[in-house]
Amino acid sequence: MKRKQLGLYAIALAILIVGLAFAGVPLQTMLFGLLVLACPLMMMFMMGGHGGHGGPDEQHHDQHHTTGGS
Repeated sequence: MKRKQLGLYAIALAILIVGLAFAGVPLQTMLFGLLVLACPLMMMFMMGGHGGHGGPDEQHHDQHHTTGGS
């Protein structure tokens, strides 16, 4: 995840919270929603947007097995 995207996500979250507040959604409900989203959001930020699959090491490893080790 790139740093300039973080600002866009923060703006989008602020707009969402303000919109929900104007729609009459209780603060407790919004806090519960943030709590539910905390785990996936932390994973996104900690992993830096990397899926962990298909990296150079794995491609080399797969290629080694498909060529019969020679």
